[in-house]
Amino acid sequence: MNTTILIIDDEIKIRSLLARIIELEGFSVLQAANAKEGLKLLQVQDVLVVVSDVKLPDANGVELVKQIKALKSFVEIINLTAYGTIADGVLAIKNGAFDYLTKGDDNDKIIPLVYKAVAKAELQLRVYELENKISGKYSFVNILGNSKPIKEAIALAEKVAVTDTTVLLLGETGTGKEVFAQAIHYGSLRKQKPFVALNCSGFSAELLESELFGYKAGAFTGANKDKKGLLEEANGGTLFLDEIGEMNLDLQAKLLRVLENQSFIKVGSTTTSQVNVRILAATNRDLKAQADAGHFRLDLYYRLSVFVINLPSLSERRADISLLAEYYLKEFARKVNRPNLKMDAKLLAIFDKHNWKGNVRELKNVIERLVILNDGEVIGTSQLPNEFFIDSSNANPFDLQTIEKQHIQKVLAHTKGNKTETARLLNIGLTTLYRKIEEYHLGD
Repeated sequence: MNTTILIIDDEIKIRSLLARIIELEGFSVLQAANAKEGLKLLQVQDVLVVVSDVKLPDANGVELVKQIKALKSFVEIINLTAYGTIADGVLAIKNGAFDYLTKGDDNDKIIPLVYKAVAKAELQLRVYELENKISGKYSFVNILGNSKPIKEAIALAEKVAVTDTTVLLLGETGTGKEVFAQAIHYGSLRKQKPFVALNCSGFSAELLESELFGYKAGAFTGANKDKKGLLEEANGGTLFLDEIGEMNLDLQAKLLRVLENQSFIKVGSTTTSQVNVRILAATNRDLKAQADAGHFRLDLYYRLSVFVINLPSLSERRADISLLAEYYLKEFARKVNRPNLKMDAKLLAIFDKHNWKGNVRELKNVIERLVILNDGEVIGTSQLPNEFFIDSSNANPFDLQTIEKQHIQKVLAHTKGNKTETARLLNIGLTTLYRKIEEYHLGD
């Protein structure tokens, strides 16, 4: 058994006796004579349970519980005292101690208690590691891009993440607004609490109100029992409201109340509910223009836009296109167990010129499609949709060459790149087809 127990006690005889008893159970034991030594060991050793005296030369063991929990939240603490009081016991438990024992009564109780504390600490450690893994997945480090616009957006988001300030994320569809919202949440002090996302454009006004605020049983037909709203689900954490510009004016007034005093009333209720939620919002609309036109509450706009981050479109960060394309290629190639897939230089050249109306999301979807359709080791241009060739050449769609190019592209896709079959279907010679492929940059 590799589980380590830390004993903090200034009385060497008691400390040594406890250490011997616990070691006989197969645990590893560390010893410290005071709080300072104990905290130092806790920082560098993998300790799961601390057994600490209440009266230490440099600290109160009951107060030490809070310091240990702040350092490693998954560690369990058992307080021991020669003169136990109910008040100290209550405070110890309130501070996060696993249990509070009076010395002399602990001989029969200490070992079973240590086992229980270890079991709880092991479970909490697994949760802690999982949460840290999730935090790492959604950290700012994982937002890809070396261009100036994306680096500036990341820098702003990192600064505001550690606050509780409301943030408004502005940007075109597919620029990564939810990715930024998640990074802000997991970069904040709320990261151990829920991150809840709601797309305001996906619901009718009535359903959106129910989803957001919840409802009481009997509020409407079919409401057979009370339902928590997403505000309650996100309590202590972060609520991300995507496409906030789609929310109707009545709901905007209720959301404003949440932002002002963290309170709301459920559908069908007359009582006020309180929450502690940070609001992040996002939209691809010009909210200020909507507010000026009377389609969005101006007071809500000002509450939401305390801190605005503009996310650049992919056309504003073209230097990142190749980096993103290579990243998504590796991701999807790994999923289909084809790790050696590569992209042709001509494909990347077309990507660089393409007008990415769907931004990063569009690029990701295109790469996934190409990986699925491609049979070789190198992904070329033959499976690209026709609009890529119109966009990349800025050609007139009614131009004869553009129509010919699109038609050859379509037949190549139909034959899965089989040039002999393509030439037969087009009723042209194979040499002519190769010449046109070269002319229109349609090679693999």
